[in-house]
Amino acid sequence: MDVEGPGANVATVEHRLVDERLSALLARFGEERPDACCAGAAGAEVPAARSRLRELLERRLPGCRVSVVHDTRLVLAAAGLDAGIVLIAGTGSVAYARAADGREARRGGWGWLVGDEGSGTWIAREAARAVLARADDGLELGPLGAKLLAACRAEDAEALKASLHELRESGRWAALASAVFESEAADPAARAIIVHAAEALAALVTPLCDLIAGPVVLAGGLLLHRPSLENAVRERLAFDCLRLEQPPVEGAVRLAEALLAR
Repeated sequence: MDVEGPGANVATVEHRLVDERLSALLARFGEERPDACCAGAAGAEVPAARSRLRELLERRLPGCRVSVVHDTRLVLAAAGLDAGIVLIAGTGSVAYARAADGREARRGGWGWLVGDEGSGTWIAREAARAVLARADDGLELGPLGAKLLAACRAEDAEALKASLHELRESGRWAALASAVFESEAADPAARAIIVHAAEALAALVTPLCDLIAGPVVLAGGLLLHRPSLENAVRERLAFDCLRLEQPPVEGAVRLAEALLAR
């Protein structure tokens, strides 16, 4: 049985809301109760948040074997790997490495307000900066500007600024990244942003080779659906790269099965 519901970062979302959303999700399973449960959650790298989620699941699923991991761990498992490196670029960005002996390391994943270089949110912000700088210099906004104005339903640079400041959620910012990819063939600034994004994503991976030398699993909606970005990242990584072909939730199933085998 597959059910879906709204997500909740266990480190940043109010505990009551996490409880409500998870309880509503589990209720949709009816009388079915699993023998093992693996939850891959954003924010699970924070020990207190991870403990809260585990306690919540154990309370809702009495007698169930429960494991809580960071959502990047699911990607590696979904790729059928116990060791390797994961690079995710979607709304946010993060790299994760796991060695055969269980040692782990992460780079990035700071959140869109302070980091997430190379992500959809970051790309959209860089596009806005480039377009607004052109406006300040009295230049034409160019193909990138035209696409960004259209995406924000803004008539000019001043209206664009107002529209951007109304976007309070990372997902709404990330949606604007399409303006960059749609104008990359016609606007040098768009191409430069994509190259810069690839460099930033590769920079997340490179330090992790001290722990394990690949392979690198590429994941995230942005990285997997924007060929120019994926190709630019591959060119900058001296590792074998493979695309995630399974949904990350398959990794949770695999890790839950491992709990039963112990």
